[in-house]
Amino acid sequence: MARKTKEDTEQTYTALLDAAEQVFFDKGVSRTTLSDIAAAAGLTRGAIYWHFKDKAALLHALFERAMLPMEAMLDELMQCSDGDPMGAMRHLCIHALTMLAQSPRQQRAMGILFHKCESTGDVADVMQQELANRDECLAGFEVILRKAVDQGQLPADTDVFVSLQALHSFMVGTMHEWLLDPGRYALDKAAPAMVDMVMAGLRGNPPRMKAG
Repeated sequence: MARKTKEDTEQTYTALLDAAEQVFFDKGVSRTTLSDIAAAAGLTRGAIYWHFKDKAALLHALFERAMLPMEAMLDELMQCSDGDPMGAMRHLCIHALTMLAQSPRQQRAMGILFHKCESTGDVADVMQQELANRDECLAGFEVILRKAVDQGQLPADTDVFVSLQALHSFMVGTMHEWLLDPGRYALDKAAPAMVDMVMAGLRGNPPRMKAG
C-alpha cells in the first residue's frame, strides 16, 4: 500500500507539472491561476498545495525539470573534456540546440522562460534563481574554455570572459529567436553548421586580453 501511495504521489506531481507547463505556455504565467492548472490536470487546488507552496514554486519546479538533461550533459562533459575541450564545447552546444528542436517539452519550458514570464511579484524570485542557475552553467563553460587555453586549442592570451559572453549570447539568442517561429527552419539540422561557424571564429580569432 505504501508503494502505491508513493506512486500515486509521483504521478500527481508529474501531472501537475505537465498541466502547468501547457497552461503557462498557452496563457502566460501572469494570467494563469492555480485553478487553471488544477482543472487542466483534472485535480483539485488542494492537490497543488500538497506539492507546491504557490505558483512560483510550481514554476521553479517546472524550470528545474526542464534543465536537468542539460545539467547532466554539462557534468558529464566537465569530467571528460580534458582530451578535447573545444570538441566537448561543440558537442554541448549542438546537443542543446538539437534537444530544443526535437523536444516539445523543452520548447514549452524555454518558451515560457523567454516569452511568457513577467519578472514581477513572486515570479521575480524564480527569475533570480534562474539567473543563478545560468551563472552556475556559465562557470562550467568557463572551465572548459580555460582547459582549451591550457592545452593550446586557444591562444594563451584569449579573453575567456569575453569569449564566454559571446558564446552564451549566440546560444541564448538562437534559442530565443527560433522559439518565436519554430517553423522557419529546422534548428536540429542547422545546429552543427551554426555551432561550427561560431567555433571557427573562436579558434581563428578569439577576443584577446589587453597587454598589461
